[in-house]
Amino acid sequence: MAKKQFQAESQRLLDLMINSIYTHKEIFLRELISNASDAIDKLAYRALTDDQVGLSREDFAITLRVDKEHRTLTVSDNGIGMTAGEMEQNLGTIARSGSLQFKKELGEQSEVDIIGQFGVGFYAAFMVADNVSVLSRKYGEEGANLWQSDGADGYEITPCERDAAGTDVILHLKDDSEDEKYSDYLEEYTLRNLVRKYSDYIRYPIQMEVTRTREVEDPEDKEKKTTEEYQQLDTLNSMVPLWQRPKNEVTQEEYDRFYQEKFYDFEKPVLTLHLAAEGAVSFHALLFVPAKAPYDYYTKDYQGGLQLYSSGVMIMEHCGDLLPDYFRFVRGVVDTQDLSLNISREMLQHTRSLKLIAANLQKRIRAELLKLLENDREKYETFWSAFGLQLKYGLAGDFGANKETLRDLMIFWSAKENKYITLNEYVAAMGEEQKYIYYATGENRAHLAQLPQCRQVRDRGYDVLMLTDEVDEFVVQILQNHQDKPFRSITAEDLGLNTADEDKALEETAEKCKPVLEFVKAQLGDRVKEVRLGKNLGDCAVSLVPDGSLSFEMEKYFARVQPENAPKAGRILELNPNHDVFAALQVAMAKEPDKAIKYAELLYDQALLIAGLPLEDPSAYTTLVCSLMN
Repeated sequence: MAKKQFQAESQRLLDLMINSIYTHKEIFLRELISNASDAIDKLAYRALTDDQVGLSREDFAITLRVDKEHRTLTVSDNGIGMTAGEMEQNLGTIARSGSLQFKKELGEQSEVDIIGQFGVGFYAAFMVADNVSVLSRKYGEEGANLWQSDGADGYEITPCERDAAGTDVILHLKDDSEDEKYSDYLEEYTLRNLVRKYSDYIRYPIQMEVTRTREVEDPEDKEKKTTEEYQQLDTLNSMVPLWQRPKNEVTQEEYDRFYQEKFYDFEKPVLTLHLAAEGAVSFHALLFVPAKAPYDYYTKDYQGGLQLYSSGVMIMEHCGDLLPDYFRFVRGVVDTQDLSLNISREMLQHTRSLKLIAANLQKRIRAELLKLLENDREKYETFWSAFGLQLKYGLAGDFGANKETLRDLMIFWSAKENKYITLNEYVAAMGEEQKYIYYATGENRAHLAQLPQCRQVRDRGYDVLMLTDEVDEFVVQILQNHQDKPFRSITAEDLGLNTADEDKALEETAEKCKPVLEFVKAQLGDRVKEVRLGKNLGDCAVSLVPDGSLSFEMEKYFARVQPENAPKAGRILELNPNHDVFAALQVAMAKEPDKAIKYAELLYDQALLIAGLPLEDPSAYTTLVCSLMN
């Protein structure tokens, strides 16, 4: 038969099919196996009403055969097969799919899953092969036909023989080059891995002919052993996905083993979600919350997203559109037929179905985390230590759009209880007289506990939330309040601790101490915005607080992320009029002005250290201390 040209015209279109659509060459095997599965589906569907087929579901299989000597890989099936005319239609016309036509004939309500709907998957074979042959016999036909092509030059169809209905796709692999080692696709290890990665849940067994050796008796000397080679069919795929089994038939041990093997984690997951949804969109999902963050989790190199399957075939390994960023720590798989895939089946078109699935997953993940928080605090804290920071970033990001979704998932360290508590638990423990939810921000809890303001709040019997992550300042600004109780930093000017009489007494004392305050302000100049008496200093001589426009923790944050133009918080120096140091300052002002100047400098430097801020001149500070000691 004379060679025919592809009806889709032009070498350019075929070049596009085999060189541009697919990201990875290894996809070719997934496409050929999916086509074989479709062909079996068609004959299996026919067997339901045609007793002449003579095959049950257990009789169907897809077989891989390797011939290293001739550099061929064959993918065979015992499905419906094709006539010469169907070969010309389905293989001679690029982007025409017999599977799509079959699905249309069945009608939209059919439950038969058809994977190959685009008619270009077959041409992925030319990414790795310089010649492709298709030997096929249609069910019900006596003869078979051989389709052959070396690419864009066209194809030939000639009559041939095949014992039974089905199709063999025979790939003659390209020669190895510096960039590509096509011989890898003839190795058992490579083929096993590709089947496991992309086609593990195809519903029919995917078998491979492998050569094995075994010991046998030596025919000449029965006391000796010799070895012989034999052929064996190994099944490469598991066929039935764990997520499609009823939950009551799967043990936690099976879930844990599946997670650890599939996602290469030595730890068992903290939480397992096995979901099945039907309605506006139907899908199965098996999701896991890891116990620990991967080593690269908080880096730009980490790839989140769920594995996405369609009818048992993996479409995407990292589908980020299925999870909001604040839940990107979730690992797992989603399997659905209700998606519009693009032509290569490697990327999703953004559809309503995808958004519905994502919304459903988000709601279920949140509900299960809340349940874990309520019922197993120890496990939740394990999760929080790994991914609490991610939830905080999610709450603080997007201008607080996720505030109400994530608020109840937050836990904070309680200075009073010496453990993590929720905001609900904090508010429930508040007395009627307490106006605010108090919090302190800093680098570690031990340092925060020693701040004079923290001790003063604690002395009143109130709790303080100890916030030690740099994002915490943004979190409380986004939250603003909880159950109508405002957040209040312990460094705020008014902590609501003093009575009206106490405030009046402090004002009277400040008036008497005005010369001291003015003296210290004059000495420090623009380094401080104000010098005043502190309300809540307890036994501490001095304190430095921000003026309210920017906290010191946010100042430190900006200094790290944009050191060139980092904004600085306004500084207010607070002095304790009841402390011996204040009295010493007053005496020095009257008798030794030079020493009083040194005292003012020393108090400012001490306030910087207490606030966790760097000294402006460490060398000058040590000289100052030494001069006072002398």
